[in-house]
Amino acid sequence: MTLRQTGLNTGSHDLPVSAALNAFMGTSWAPTPLPTDDRVPGYAVTPGRRSRLSAAFPGERLIVPAGTLKVRSNDCDYRFRPHSAYAWLTGLTGEDQVGHVLVLEPTGPDGHEPVLYLRPRSPRGGDPVRGAEFFRDRRYGEFWVGRRPDLDEAARLTGVRVVHLDELEKLFTGSQPATRVLTGVDPALDAAAGRPGAAELTQNDGLFAAVLSELRLVKDAWEVEQLQLSVDHTVLGFEDVVRALPTALRHHRGERWIEGVFNLRARAEGNGTGYETIAASGAHACVLHWIRNDGALDPNALLLFDAGVETDTLYTADITRTLPLGGTFTPVQRQAYELVLAAQQAGIDALRPGARFRDFHAAAARVIAEGLADWGVLPVSAEEALADDSGVFRRYTLCGTGHMLGLDVHDCAKARAETYLDGVLEEGHVLTVEPGLYLQPDDETLPAELRGLGIRIEDDLVITADGARLMSGALPRTVPAIEAWMAELLG
Repeated sequence: MTLRQTGLNTGSHDLPVSAALNAFMGTSWAPTPLPTDDRVPGYAVTPGRRSRLSAAFPGERLIVPAGTLKVRSNDCDYRFRPHSAYAWLTGLTGEDQVGHVLVLEPTGPDGHEPVLYLRPRSPRGGDPVRGAEFFRDRRYGEFWVGRRPDLDEAARLTGVRVVHLDELEKLFTGSQPATRVLTGVDPALDAAAGRPGAAELTQNDGLFAAVLSELRLVKDAWEVEQLQLSVDHTVLGFEDVVRALPTALRHHRGERWIEGVFNLRARAEGNGTGYETIAASGAHACVLHWIRNDGALDPNALLLFDAGVETDTLYTADITRTLPLGGTFTPVQRQAYELVLAAQQAGIDALRPGARFRDFHAAAARVIAEGLADWGVLPVSAEEALADDSGVFRRYTLCGTGHMLGLDVHDCAKARAETYLDGVLEEGHVLTVEPGLYLQPDDETLPAELRGLGIRIEDDLVITADGARLMSGALPRTVPAIEAWMAELLG
């Protein structure tokens, strides 16, 4: 088996193709070239990104795959999204990038040439195998999944040299330079890198993935614009959800109804959602990653809605609001909500260049612990609960207070602790601040009126020269502002 097998991916129920039909399909097609001025989004910034990666690994070949299709059921695949590192380095973000690979080929001790290994547009006739791909191949054929650029068009789009994907096999045979592969993305590449004779050439120690994450930590101005666009589309989606509440409240799966409403906005404005939407009513909000979304909506309960639109350039927002489904907070709901809001504001106030990444979490956690102590919930004082050898306040909040945001909702996750979790904030970091209270419905340490309340407030911020800018400020956060906003949208 070669690295990339050639052949038609036809379904078991395909109709047979006669020689006459095959010959006829290969004739009389008008040329349909792409516009010569088309360029990938981010065309101006991708060369600098590749140069930074090149500088980190002088003299080594660097291989970054887009990824492969994954079967959902039988002959149906999941919708494809290229790996974030590949998209960041190439500007190529479409579903047509299946199986493609970026290689930074060393040109000496201090430089690399980027080369894209792509599956080009199917030829219309001539080749006895590929000549039929455009109308017979269900996975890659143009008539089935849409047009791909040819090699020259791809080179013009990206500004890098492009060769046929079939040439990739040569990188794992014969004498080769030291090579690093971003593993865990393309199984065929992983297998090739581990073959006898290739193992000593290929370094898969995790450093490559870490550096690729770390290079993405600080966002450039273009990336911040893309993230703001994703936030703006997400705000519209939240407005759609509120307007849909009267219908959703009448539906036996109201959570799923509003999930669908938001997803419509995400697909209409961007690539889709950046992660699975959380639409959690009542006690479902105490499940931190509730994505079943199969419950009814109770007008007396709260709705925790966590969602983000992913742009066509694959940058995602990540916003959560907790809303009273009846339009106004009850006194108990308001009490709990305002504690979380105070914690979030403390976290936001701690954001500035030079602050430790963990500082905003510590600030929010202190507010939560002190509030729980004031309610008489904790078995110890707030100070004791916050101690490293205790942390008992986390029974009611559990998770961290935020994360980096970008091409991935939990962005740059492979970065080493000293550059991320134990690092300091810099201008251009984009992150979330999202404290929460998750008061389980069966928790006997809580008074009955607090059980089953789940509240999270999450916003997206970019670190600036003197603090942080709230990117998602168009969505209200305070109790009066939320109630007024909902009343206006509901008429």
